[in-house]
Amino acid sequence: MESANQTASVTEFILLGLSAHPKLEKTFFVLILFMYLVIILGNGVLILVTILDSRLHTPMYFFLGNLSFLDICYTTSSVPLILDSFLTPRKTIPFSACAVQMFLSFAMGATECVLLGMMAFDRYVAICNPLRYPIVMSRAVYVPMAAGSWAAGCAASMVQTSLAMRLPFCGDNVINHFTCEILAVLKLACADISINVVSMGVTNVIFLGVPVLLISVSYIFILTTILRIPSGEGRKKAFSTCSAHLTVVVIFYGTILFMYGKPKPKDPLGADKQDLADKLTSLFYGVVTPMLNPIIYSLRNKDVKAAVRNLVSQKCFTW
Repeated sequence: MESANQTASVTEFILLGLSAHPKLEKTFFVLILFMYLVIILGNGVLILVTILDSRLHTPMYFFLGNLSFLDICYTTSSVPLILDSFLTPRKTIPFSACAVQMFLSFAMGATECVLLGMMAFDRYVAICNPLRYPIVMSRAVYVPMAAGSWAAGCAASMVQTSLAMRLPFCGDNVINHFTCEILAVLKLACADISINVVSMGVTNVIFLGVPVLLISVSYIFILTTILRIPSGEGRKKAFSTCSAHLTVVVIFYGTILFMYGKPKPKDPLGADKQDLADKLTSLFYGVVTPMLNPIIYSLRNKDVKAAVRNLVSQKCFTW
């Protein structure tokens, strides 16, 4: 009964964010706001051109449109909360809102992992089996692939969020993060979290390990096929069709590995510096990566650049 009362008493969480570094908050507010606007504009334009331009009605650009929409959803689930925390002295979030934000962030992250794997498979079929590409990657195939990515990500997030929010929280409601990041919330629980740890481990294997394996195998076959092309121009053209995706994959998974793979310092001073570095790295993962995605695909893709120019010229002509 006492545990139940303590759990019910936790109606909100306090987000530390950069509270220990108030001089950085105003600077980061302007910086993050600018990046968020670029994310909305850049990914919004990509979604628009993939819908309006008939030349982009292919599996690759359908996946790209999904990735852009996902990036908008992912940043919108956290960035407004981060911006508000930079301006508000008491950085609190209700228990229910924390659960919703945790669900959305986890769902978008898990969905992106699966979606990047699907995009790698699409590039594998396009380069290694070009004659069968229209059959293998028909609309009846790539639409369910994208829908399955969203369904899998949301299902995994529902499980993890439900397990986390059912835990008792005994008074300590200070989250040492910008948002309700699930690992930071689990640290506040006053009960055994072994089930959560095991569940998170299984989820990581499924949503990180399996897509990475699929991407690695796909690109091994892709590189092998490209190297067999006799002409240098042919190799360059083939590689250009997957270079943007490969760049996004390296940035996405490279940031994750940097966040969770580096050793933790033991001395308190080093721990404080590491804590700040971890928060800024998390910020990079959550804001900079979605901002770079439309830039990378626009700069490295002639079809997207042509579609954007065509859209701009049509708007200018209309006005």
